[in-house]
Amino acid sequence: MTRFNWQNPYPTLRLPVFARNIVSTSQPLAAQAGLRMLWQGGNAVDAAIAAAAAITVVEPVSCGLGGDAFALVWDGSRLHGLNASGTAPAAWNVDYFRSRYGEEQGRAKQPVRGWDTVTVPGVIAGWEALHAKFGSLPFADLMQPAIEIAERGHAVASIVAHKWQAAIPDLKNQPGFAETFMPHGRAPEVSERVCLPGHAATLRRLAEQGPRAYYEGEIAERIAAFSRECGGAMTLDDLRGYRAEWVEPIGKDYRGYTVHEIPPNGQGIAALIALGILEQFDVASLPLDGAEAQHLQIEAMKLAFADVYRYVADPRSMDVTPGQMLDPAYLKSRAKLIDPQRATHFGFGMPKAGGTVYMSAVDERGMMVSFIQSNYMGFGSGVVVPGTGIALQNRGCGFSMNPASPNVVAGGKRPFHTIIPAFLTQQVAGRQEAVMSFGVMGGDMQPQGHLQTVVRMLDYSQQPQAACDAPRWKVNRDFTLDVESTFDPDTVLALQQRGHQIKRIDDPYMDFGSGQFIWKLERNDPERGYVAASDSRRDGLAAGF
Repeated sequence: MTRFNWQNPYPTLRLPVFARNIVSTSQPLAAQAGLRMLWQGGNAVDAAIAAAAAITVVEPVSCGLGGDAFALVWDGSRLHGLNASGTAPAAWNVDYFRSRYGEEQGRAKQPVRGWDTVTVPGVIAGWEALHAKFGSLPFADLMQPAIEIAERGHAVASIVAHKWQAAIPDLKNQPGFAETFMPHGRAPEVSERVCLPGHAATLRRLAEQGPRAYYEGEIAERIAAFSRECGGAMTLDDLRGYRAEWVEPIGKDYRGYTVHEIPPNGQGIAALIALGILEQFDVASLPLDGAEAQHLQIEAMKLAFADVYRYVADPRSMDVTPGQMLDPAYLKSRAKLIDPQRATHFGFGMPKAGGTVYMSAVDERGMMVSFIQSNYMGFGSGVVVPGTGIALQNRGCGFSMNPASPNVVAGGKRPFHTIIPAFLTQQVAGRQEAVMSFGVMGGDMQPQGHLQTVVRMLDYSQQPQAACDAPRWKVNRDFTLDVESTFDPDTVLALQQRGHQIKRIDDPYMDFGSGQFIWKLERNDPERGYVAASDSRRDGLAAGF
């Protein structure tokens, strides 16, 4: 067991939560929906599904009934991975986009919003797969809290209202958006009551007919019909053919623990690469919030992204395997490229051949769930199927239009994905033991948040809430660096002197992610339960009993 320093040196609105049963999400009503399932005798998977359904209602700016999902589930003895990210419509290829949108710099143009960004939504199939394998309560019961909130309405939370308003200029003219998400012709204000009757109707159908109705029944027919009406490529066959996929998690040892992620097409491997590189350095000997420790983490993350952006795609199309990218000798060689005194712009290496919500739920029987779902860029594509509340993601933006890329767009293929749940275990007497279910949402920030919080907890023994509250940095696609405005000015100056190109950002919601963490306090004493942290960068809550 890690002996945490229970002090928190950072400004915070939150305290760690201790309980034997916990649900931690970015929205309090969703956490309470999950907790209701635990009170009713359900398990952590039941709680996670109920919370996931509720959060599509109360935080629609981040996820919805047309999103994607991933999960890591500790069943009490082993870890299971679920990939519920959607596949491209059969009609999609580079020529499809070139014929519709023309070219830009020699490549087919790619839209950011609208039907031609929508891959088959995977989230409902994800709920279905989780329930079929692990659920203990009837699926209909899990939908009830979300149905009640959607029908009776809820007072919109502060950060959600802010993001809702910010999305209106880009999305107000997308098919079906205003009808659902612009009551009174505008975004709702903080504390304003919002009802989502179409959303409630879809949840009721799922409760009555089961989740396959989304892909094969009336719901699927309405999605496909709206696609035809708007000139989209998605068909009933695309929906009918979709299933979520159980996958074997990938992992990397770090400081006596193992960090686990979902394998590609997700970017979780970036966190593992960075940790594997960072393990070559004695990070704990350096001041926690000083430039030396932060510089090493930043450079490790840049090295990881250089490889991830080159190689990660649908695993059926990748040039190298995750095992090759995580090879210890390869990571050791990559670590040697880091100059402790200077920032470097790294290229990808050559391994040897061969918008989002995160939540966590645990129960006193030892089941732990790390779950994430997303519509990608806030409301996603902006397309909402009329009368259903189904806001469709825009994950098609994750594809490349470069025919030479392993991530090039093609029908039936999964795009590069940003959302990633994570899990921490430890080997004890030859047996794998669960330690922590965790995740940090927010686009490219996600593996960076995993890296920064894990280092704080494992190298410096910071308790989860302190590790969550600490100021963060973010490496951008062009390898410039964003830092939160609360970052130590002396550290920022020292990083600039090392050559980092830095911007200060005051909007932590999207730029620096938001996490939920649940740590098992003692493997030999289950009655001690867990400690949970919820990020103050959103409206979240860790609730337990």
